[in-house]
Formats: sequence, structure tokens, C-alpha cells
Amino acid sequence: MARGTVQTGRRIENAVAWTVRNLDAVVAMGAALIIGLLEIFDHHLDPSIGSGATLLVLGALVYGTLTERRRRMADIHEATTGARMAIEDLTMVRSLSGDELERALDHARQHTDRWVFKGGTGTYLRAVTLPVCAQEARRRRRSLTVKIDIVNPADDQACAAYARFRQTFASRLDVTPPPEPWSAERTRKESYATVLAACWHRQRLDTLEIDVHLSSVVPTLRFDLSDEYLIITQDDPRRVNLLVEKNRPLYDYYVTELHQHREQAVAVSLLGAEPLSEEPTVDEVHRLFESINLPLPASLTDGDVSEIVEKALHAENPYRR
Repeated sequence: MARGTVQTGRRIENAVAWTVRNLDAVVAMGAALIIGLLEIFDHHLDPSIGSGATLLVLGALVYGTLTERRRRMADIHEATTGARMAIEDLTMVRSLSGDELERALDHARQHTDRWVFKGGTGTYLRAVTLPVCAQEARRRRRSLTVKIDIVNPADDQACAAYARFRQTFASRLDVTPPPEPWSAERTRKESYATVLAACWHRQRLDTLEIDVHLSSVVPTLRFDLSDEYLIITQDDPRRVNLLVEKNRPLYDYYVTELHQHREQAVAVSLLGAEPLSEEPTVDEVHRLFESINLPLPASLTDGDVSEIVEKALHAENPYRR
């Protein structure tokens, strides 16, 4: 008995819910039915009542049509919103070619308080990014945080592997004059130069917080991350480069990815670094690397150390044509 009562209650609830959802149609059908019966059984019905009823029915139908249209518009809006978000997700990566890359990097440098770099040896970082970002921080009296992740110059296997990778693609470039061939020795000098440049700039800007990490994993791409952009570049200037704006999922993914990669690399403490003059001498450079527990190998001559200083403070922009 109780079960039958529950089922009856559910049927009543369903009927009421259906009536509420279709109230416009119920009103129209009810009015039409009542007026129709009155006309059949009461021949003295005032014609104006019939006309008014007709208007009532038409009004109810119009209301129902408008309600249905609103429902459809809401569905269309929801569908287009989803489509727009899907399109935005598909276009969250923008390609850069030619001068677009330099303009994007320049914009990123002018509007940031931090820079994260992960790549091979950081030639462009030394030539352009560090000097310009430091200059902007000094001009605007603001702090600057830089995190650098490059090939470990003390890891012979990593240096040799990176040199092989670079040399594999260098033969495809047709430029004059031809670039300096990549070797394990060149890779080592370039990485040491980046560490030297980091120390040199840090000693000249009190608001610069800079961390250096040395990796034994050979990278195939370069990552430059600012407050607004993530820019992914390659060694071949003819290849398309990528830009991801902040507040896109991929930007956030790489913030975490780059952090995790640094956690697995060797951190170099620059706190006790020996002071450097404007143009560091060979002896100053040796003392500097000893003070940060990254001594230069005995195989490097004074000429090699002078070359490292030149690469550190006077590197050429590799993107300049």
C-alpha cells in the first residue's frame, strides 16, 4: 500500500513538473478547449469572447515560441562559448619567424621582473638578454630575478653530446662567414662564459638575484620565459619559433617543467664569488671559478681564459643578420 502511494506521488510530481515546463502550451490548449466547448453548447456566446479567446490562444503560442527561442539562444551561446574556448586553446601557441622573434624577445625584456632560461650554452642570453634586462632594472629601479639552466661545462660527455647535436645541424646552414664549428671544447668555453657573465652582472646590480644551474642533459630547444611570454627557439634560424602568452595552460605547464628540470641540475652558488673588474684578468677569472666551486680545468691556457672573458662580456647576437 505504501509502495503504491509513493508511485502515485511520483506521478503527480512528474505531472506538475511537466505542466510548469510547458505552462504556455497548457494555457493555450486550456483556453482553446473551454471556448470551443462554450461555442458548441451555448449558441448565445458573445462573438467578442471568441475573438478574445483566439487572441489569448495566439498570445500564449507567441509566448511559447519566444520562450523556446530563448532556450535555443542559450544553448547556442553555450555551444559558441565552448567552441571559442576550444579555438583559443588551439591557438594558444603562436609561431614566430624572421623579425617577429626579435620583436617578441625585445617586448618580453622591456616588461618583466624575471627571466628564466633553459638551453645549451646561453649565447643570446649573454649577448642581449642579461645586459638589456639589467639595464632596464637599473633604469626603472626595480628588482630582477634570473634563473639560468645550461650544459654543465665540467661534464665532458654532456659537452661532447651537445657539440655533436649542434654540429649535426650546423652543416645545413649556408651563411657567410661560416660559423665557428662546434666541439666539446667550444661548448665548455661557452658555458663557462655564461657563468662568468652571470657573476659579472650580479656584482654590478644589487637588485639582481641570479641563479645558475648546470645540467648533464643535452637540450634540443631553448626556453626563454618572462612575466608575459614563453618563447621557444631552435638552433636553426630558418625554423619556426613558438610563443605562448601568460595565462595559457601551456605557459603554466612549462613554468613547472623548467622548475623541475632545475631541481635535477647542479646548482652553482654565487654568494662567495670573487670580485671581478670591468675587464676581468686571467687570474681574476681563475679565482672566481675557484670561489664558486667550479674550477677551470688545467688544460685551459691563458688564451682560452681570455676567450671565455670575451665570450662572456662581448658576445655577438646570434640572431643578427
